[in-house]
Amino acid sequence: MDIVGWKFFPLVVGLVSFLLFYMKTVSKLSNAECSLLSHDHYWIISKRIVTPTGVISGAVEIYGGNIVSVVKNYHQQAKSSRGNVIDYGDAVVMPGLIDVHAHLDEPGRTEWEGFLSGTKAAAAGGVTTLIDMPLNSFPSTVSEETLKLKVNAAEEKIYVDVGFWGGLVPENAYNRSALEGLLNAGVLGLKSFMCPSGINDFPMTNASHIKEGLHALAKYKRPLLVHAEKELDAESYSETRDGVSDARSYSTYLSTRPPSWEVAAIRELLEVTKDTRYGGSAEGSHLHIVHLSDARASLDLIKGAKISGDSISVETCPHYLAFSAEEIQNGDTRLKCSPPIRDADNKEKLWDAVMNGHIDMLSSDHSPTTPALKHLEDGDFLRAWGGVSSLQYVLPVTWSYGQKYGVTLNQLASWWCESPAQLAGQGLKGVIKTGNHADIVVWEPETEFELDENHTAHHRHPSISAYMGKRLTGKVLATYVRGNLVFKDGKHAPAACGVPILAK
Repeated sequence: MDIVGWKFFPLVVGLVSFLLFYMKTVSKLSNAECSLLSHDHYWIISKRIVTPTGVISGAVEIYGGNIVSVVKNYHQQAKSSRGNVIDYGDAVVMPGLIDVHAHLDEPGRTEWEGFLSGTKAAAAGGVTTLIDMPLNSFPSTVSEETLKLKVNAAEEKIYVDVGFWGGLVPENAYNRSALEGLLNAGVLGLKSFMCPSGINDFPMTNASHIKEGLHALAKYKRPLLVHAEKELDAESYSETRDGVSDARSYSTYLSTRPPSWEVAAIRELLEVTKDTRYGGSAEGSHLHIVHLSDARASLDLIKGAKISGDSISVETCPHYLAFSAEEIQNGDTRLKCSPPIRDADNKEKLWDAVMNGHIDMLSSDHSPTTPALKHLEDGDFLRAWGGVSSLQYVLPVTWSYGQKYGVTLNQLASWWCESPAQLAGQGLKGVIKTGNHADIVVWEPETEFELDENHTAHHRHPSISAYMGKRLTGKVLATYVRGNLVFKDGKHAPAACGVPILAK
């Protein structure tokens, strides 16, 4: 270095030092906005911590957004030597919920829902990770370009971590480079419909499209999610819809989507899933059936495929476990969804399947819209948008309705945390253990509350939720996302600092 260079060297070093200090300071200020806690190294203690090996009394140490230790029998006298300690007493400390089936509708339909309102609702309900569905937003997420629109729309608006499913549609099904472009851009898997989706730019697929999707997914080891209903008599359905005089009757709507639609779709799917077995041409891919409502023939087919070695899993939703067709009042279109909520005997069989592990996980299928599109005024089931708004309430709903069946805390964690994490390829989430993200919900299983107009809801349109007016058990006290306390006692952190999840 010449003499001129040496003369300016101290100046350069000083400038670099200043920039590093400035960046560190800004980072600290930013982190402070992300959390209702003032420190990033602390202990959470409770007499009920849900771990993979059972519920323990102990402590979880968190540093830099991760769990660095889990300690049993954390004694009172050890508190003073541990630094920052948050004592939750008898409250349950559980992995944050992972909802693999949510429609946040942004960009394009933020009047239905949006990243800000949807993730605030999630955080208030103990959900720390959402996987956003590729439709109901506009445009649908069916290409690398439309995924970028999603990710950009989520910037600085998400209070929880958000991943994205991509769409498998006829337009891209036979275009391997387009599908691989979407997968390389970071979607966690693909989603398709076997019946009309209700969204114009998300058309239905057939078995041939689905087979192409599974083969494209094989090398990525990511799942294909399928809405498994197949119209068997579209002409009859059209006549019922247009000519019926009792559109306010739930039984009218129920008759338009019989269980045979689910059976037909699943039977067709299982011809394709044979390829996912060990040594098959689509080995490495996985089929996941979303929101199963038929617990009879459809479930029997799925159980048989699992025994045969097909790579297949299935979810159902809290509304299928909480409600039955017989109790849905005329005109109460809040409960319209597809597939529909079926009879009480079917509900009991669904619970039996969930309790015995034949159904792998639960999801919200949070599918909101505007009150006008739900036809709340005229109660027209045949014209109302199909979808149950529930994201903020899934934890207390599952717990409240599950008490009759003896649901345990570890079962809740399996259905809502561990199994969804595996489906979405999120190995650092879903379980409270050393090395994982510090995604945690703290809640009181014994506390009851009324879900009425005095209860603060963060969904875009709280009035359309089917759970309004219910008395539930299980109050969320606090939600941590990557160590940030994002929700506590009804308040959110000042800034939305959730992380977009993109597959690599």
